[in-house]
Amino acid sequence: MGPLFLIVEDDLQISNFIKFSLDSQGYSCLEASTGKAALNALANEPVTTIILDLGLPDMDGLEIIKKVRTFSDLPIIVVSARDQDAEKVEALDAGADDYLTKPFSIKELLARIRVIFRHTGAQDKEVQSVYKFADLEIDLAKHRVMVRGKEVHFTPIEFNVLALLLKNYGKVLTHKYILKEVWGSALDNDVQSLRVFMANIRRKLEENPAKPRYIITEVGVGYRFADE
Repeated sequence: MGPLFLIVEDDLQISNFIKFSLDSQGYSCLEASTGKAALNALANEPVTTIILDLGLPDMDGLEIIKKVRTFSDLPIIVVSARDQDAEKVEALDAGADDYLTKPFSIKELLARIRVIFRHTGAQDKEVQSVYKFADLEIDLAKHRVMVRGKEVHFTPIEFNVLALLLKNYGKVLTHKYILKEVWGSALDNDVQSLRVFMANIRRKLEENPAKPRYIITEVGVGYRFADE
C-alpha cells in the first residue's frame, strides 16, 4: 500500500486544494475538519503522514501533535497561518516534523514531503551508519567526513551536531533541542555559540556556505539537514 495522507484542515477550500495536489501525484488522502475526526481517522485508518492545521474549531493542533506522539512517530507537517517564531518552535518541540506558514506553494509542500519520505526511508533500516550524497559521504561509526573526495576534519562537537542533524534527516531541529542534545543545556545565550558552530560546519561542508545545500536554516527556529 502506498502513502496515505490525513489532511487535518477546517478550511474546506485549502483542504481540497491540498488533496487535489496530492491526488495529482498519485497519493491517497483522507480529510478531517476537526481534531476529533482526525484522531478517529488515526485510530481506524492506516495513515502514514499527517498534514495539520493548528487552528481547528474543537481543539488546538498542538494538542493533536502531543496526543499523536504518545502512540506514534508518524510524520507530521504543520501548515498554519501562525507565523511567529515562538509558535513554530512550540509546534516543533511538541513533535511536529516540519512547519509551513500559510500561504505556501504546493511545490514547497511537495518538496518537504519528499524530504520526509527520504527521512522515514532511512529510518526503516535497523542501523544507518554511512550517508552518501552527491559530493558528500559521512560515516558516523568511523567519525569520518569526505567532502568532494577529500577527508575533512571535524571537532568532536562539530561532528556531534552534524550527526544529530543527519539522524533526523529532513526534520527541523530547534535551537533548544540541539543545545540540549549536544551540550546538555539550552540557555538563551548559548544560541549564538550554536550559530558559530553551524558556520564552521557549513564552511567545511558546503561548496558555497552562503547558499547552503545541506544545512538549512529555519530562521528564528533552528536547522535541518536536507539534500537541496
